[in-house]
Amino acid sequence: MVAAAGLILSLAWCVLCAGAEHDARQRYEYSEVHMGAEIRLVLYSASASTANRAAETAYARIAELNGILSDYDPKSELSLLSATSGSGRVVPVGKDLWFVLERSQRLAEATEGAFDVTVGPLVKAWRSARRSHTFPSDDRLARARAPVGYKHLRLDPKAHTAELLVPDMLLDLGGIAMGYTADEVLKVLASHGIRSAMIDASGDVACSDAPPGKEGWRIGIAPLTETKGPPSRYVMLKNGALTTSGDAFQFVELDGRRYSHIVDPKTGLGLTTRSSVTVVARDCVTADSLATAVSVLGPEKGMRLVEQTPGASVLIVRGEIDGIRALESDNFVSEFAKAGM
Repeated sequence: MVAAAGLILSLAWCVLCAGAEHDARQRYEYSEVHMGAEIRLVLYSASASTANRAAETAYARIAELNGILSDYDPKSELSLLSATSGSGRVVPVGKDLWFVLERSQRLAEATEGAFDVTVGPLVKAWRSARRSHTFPSDDRLARARAPVGYKHLRLDPKAHTAELLVPDMLLDLGGIAMGYTADEVLKVLASHGIRSAMIDASGDVACSDAPPGKEGWRIGIAPLTETKGPPSRYVMLKNGALTTSGDAFQFVELDGRRYSHIVDPKTGLGLTTRSSVTVVARDCVTADSLATAVSVLGPEKGMRLVEQTPGASVLIVRGEIDGIRALESDNFVSEFAKAGM
């Protein structure tokens, strides 16, 4: 499973508050590769044993969710569901997959299909294009587009079942699964008594309470034009989430044109406008899915979508003919780095 975001995020810390009470908790940091990405945990605990147990359980939960939500693993619950497409079978769905599919379908309705987890056949075609550096043929794109459409996925909210109505469907949760996973990790850590924690999953960041004596977790947003450059802005987060979605790493250049890994379900093509979309929200499943949706919708429609979502805000940075253009919602709170944007 590939995260919809690939931009570098960096962490910096606030100055200790004057007169803060002594806190025995210490900082612990962990890193493992799951779901095709480095997943970093930073947490505060009064004991190393508690921190280690919490981290071990968190990574076990991530592995469990990969076995449910991955479109790469042919034995995952998602892949087994995709394999039933067009068969007429109504398939019972577990609670994790159900939550993600139901949220996905709600957003698909709200965006008229700009966000669509049935986009899997097109994503597969563009993955092949990135490997071969060959534009997908018209015939392949036509065949890949045919089964795409969120209305081809039927969910029964009472029975918690799903049916894929047409043949050759492939579900792809790359625009939402990592956000859901990040939220689940925070729940696991909280169950171990960890109340100050941050998970950074290659562009999807979720955090609980601020570190001891600090205002929050200071998250850096990488600039659009420099994938390894210093952050252009910082956002202070606590009990919230941030996702940056863009084409900094996953793209292919064909005939002088750059195509993003993010595919427009309606055209069947990778997005061609350089863009970085950063969404701040109350939880990471919302931030993750909105970042993908806004990338496809574009700035005007995307801004309206975010402004209609309680607790959400957005920064959209686009490379246009006359230079870099930045738009942000009124409630997007950030600070510029010294180098500026």
